[in-house]
Order: sequence, then structure tokens, then C-alpha cells
Amino acid sequence: MEMNSTTIIPGYYNASHSVVNSSLLYECDQEINSYGLSDFIIYGVLINLIGLFGILGNTISMIILSRPQMKSSINYLLIGLARCDTVLIIVAILIYGLPAIYTYTGLLFHYKFIVYPKIIKFLYPFSCMAQIVTVYLTLTVTVERYIAVCHPLQARSFCTYGRAQVAVLVIVVFAFLYNLPKFWEIEVYVEIHWKYNVTIYCIFPTEMRSNDFYVTLYIHWLYFFVYYMFPIIALVIFNTAIYRRVRKANRDLQQLSRHQRREIGLATMLLCVVVVFLICNILPLVSNIYETFIEDPPRWMVQVGNLLVTINSSINFIIYVIFGRKFKRTFLRLFCSSRLHGPNRDSPEFQTYDESIVTNTTNIELRNSVRHLGNLNRSNTINRNNNLVHGGNVHVSNGSTRRSVKLSRPVSSGPCVYYPAKSPARSPSQISRTSSSHNGWNNRKENDDTTL
Repeated sequence: MEMNSTTIIPGYYNASHSVVNSSLLYECDQEINSYGLSDFIIYGVLINLIGLFGILGNTISMIILSRPQMKSSINYLLIGLARCDTVLIIVAILIYGLPAIYTYTGLLFHYKFIVYPKIIKFLYPFSCMAQIVTVYLTLTVTVERYIAVCHPLQARSFCTYGRAQVAVLVIVVFAFLYNLPKFWEIEVYVEIHWKYNVTIYCIFPTEMRSNDFYVTLYIHWLYFFVYYMFPIIALVIFNTAIYRRVRKANRDLQQLSRHQRREIGLATMLLCVVVVFLICNILPLVSNIYETFIEDPPRWMVQVGNLLVTINSSINFIIYVIFGRKFKRTFLRLFCSSRLHGPNRDSPEFQTYDESIVTNTTNIELRNSVRHLGNLNRSNTINRNNNLVHGGNVHVSNGSTRRSVKLSRPVSSGPCVYYPAKSPARSPSQISRTSSSHNGWNNRKENDDTTL
């Protein structure tokens, strides 16, 4: 959340209003309804509605990604990202959404002038912590995908669940220590409300927050480098390399193994996450540059920038549903009617091996072919009369299903068959193809359910 200007926090003391014009009315040294309508539309309506959707979507994402069959290093990072996005949305609603309702409608007076000034001292630092954790978790996810896609031989040792836990812990500790001074940037003072003649609380910058050296070095320059410049440059470099690898892989799609295709698909999905992140943070970056090198940015730039940051924290769930096949299937099974996706969707009967080979035969047909082939080997179950033998073909009947197998060549069950209890015999050429496929990408023995 873009929290780098005194004009961003509703009700924050503005030094230019220290001498109050008697013809204007002020609350906490801020002109009444000066930005009432725009604040109400952007903050009071859009941020609140988008934020509620984002909280719901992130909660569903955390539930799905926390399933035992989804356990993996990348999913652990995505769970951490969803948690931080949820915290960021909640803080955005409390800092922007609810106070903006009073600004235009006059509702929530008690929250605006009693509750909000007492909690903003803690919400402001936590919003900055959540923002920096979100930024660097996005970068960590990108680095993990870069290693998995561009350096698959090193992925087994680097992209582990334990390393993902350590990365999240390091990022959280760094975010806490970096934003620790922000706890001492705000203080509260008391005044009498002009209309209701009751005591209200207002927020005021501390002496440290008003220090020019502190504002220039910490608020402007460090914020610019730590929050924007370094992570954005790194994201562009790593995702450019991932994009080139994905393009090359798509040209050689038929030569990729099933595991390689899963990695490429996951990389493509996370590329979309990063692209949305960069788009939503362009305007806050421009706003920060404007403030650092010119003057305070226009109010509309700050408002729209905060809205875009909230949108970025709320939209990942949609990307997962669109691009994550396993994620979407699990979502339908857990939260939607069984009529939408059929019973036992995750059972072997509904799984396919379409990524490993191009075939015109379904898995169930292949499985039945193996069973019929076994029946052919039993002399007491095969009827070789004239009614079944025609032109070198043997027709095997199994209830209402009929299969035709040519006698001139042995029947192969194909590499897609993995459901029968006993594996069919494989030819030497099949064994050699199987053994040769265990290279860089395939040496990672992961369960299919761990991917999105």
C-alpha cells in the first residue's frame, strides 16, 4: 500500500492548514469535504467492494493450496503471498475505506474520530510491512520459477519446501525491522468537534516524521529503492528469461515430458501474476518518483494508486482459477455443486495423460484393451470360431463393448496406461524411451497433485 505521503492518510495533519481560514470549516486541520466525493467513490465504494472480494478469494486460495496433496515449495510461497495480500486488504479497508464513508455521508463518525486515530499508529506500520512482504514474496516466486524452468538440474536442491519456509521467515523479519521506525511517526492529539461539541482524536506527525533528513533519506529514497526500483528490475530480468524459455518450450511442445509441461504451465500462470503486479504498481511508482524529485503528487494519483494496489492484492485468485487446472478442479470439488464437475472428479477414472502423448484413444479404452488382451491369452476364454475370425482380425466381446485387435502385430497398451493393478509387459524400445526421459526436469519425483 502506497503510504509515502502525508496526504495519503485520511485525517493526517497538514502543515499548510496551521493557519485556519475563518471562512472555512476544518476537522482535524483538514478542510471538510475537500475530497469528499472522490474519496467516497474510490475508497468508500471501490476499495471496500474489491477488498471484500479479495479477502474471499485469498481465503479460498489458502484453503485450496493448504490441501495435503498440494504441498510443495511454490504453493507454500503462494500461501504466504495470499496471507499478506489479505492483511494488506484489511488494512486498506480500515485506513481508507471506512473513513471515506464518513467524509461524504457523515456516517461512522465514531470510527472516524475515536477508533481510527487510536489504531492508525499500528495499522500504518503493518500496512507497510505487508506491502514489502508482498513485493518480495512475488520476487521469490519468480526466482523459484526461474530456477525450475531455466535451471532444472539445480531445482531439486534449491526449490524445496524447507527453503521456501526459510525464505518467507527472512522476508517477514526484514519487513518488520525495516518498517520499525514507522511506529514512531504518528501521535494523537485531542480537539473539540466544531459541530457536535464533543472530544475527538486527530493524528499528527511526530518530530521524527517532520525531520527533513529522515523524510528525504528514509521516506523517499530508501522507499524508492527498497519497494520499487530493486524488486521491479529483478522481476523484469527474471521474467524475461522465463518468458524466453516458455516461448522456446512452446515451439518444442511435442518433445517435452509431462513434468516439463507442468512446469511450463505453472511458469506461464505466475508470469501473469507478475505482469498484473507490475501493471498495478506502475502508477504508485510514478507517484513516488513525483514526490521524491518534484513535489507532493496530485491527490487523484495517490487515490488511484492505492486502488490499484488493492486490486493487485485481490486478483490472484482469478488468475489461479483461469490458469491453474488442478486449482480449478479442487475449487469446483470443494465449493461448487457436484453436478458442475461430476462425481469423484479426482478419481483415476477422470484423470488423463494427455500431456505425455498425443493419442486418439481414451485412458478407459486403453485400460479395457489391456484387460481384453489378457483375455486373449487365456485359451479357455477365447472362442476362435468362424463367426469371430474375419480377415486376420480377432473380435473380443465383453458385454456390450466390442474391441478389434489385429493378429498381424502385437497389441501395445501404450505409455498412457497406468491404472491397472498389474503393469503390462513393455518392449525394449519402450523401456529405453522411459529411461531416457529421466533427465534434468524428470529427476524431480513430485506428486502430480502438488502443482496448480
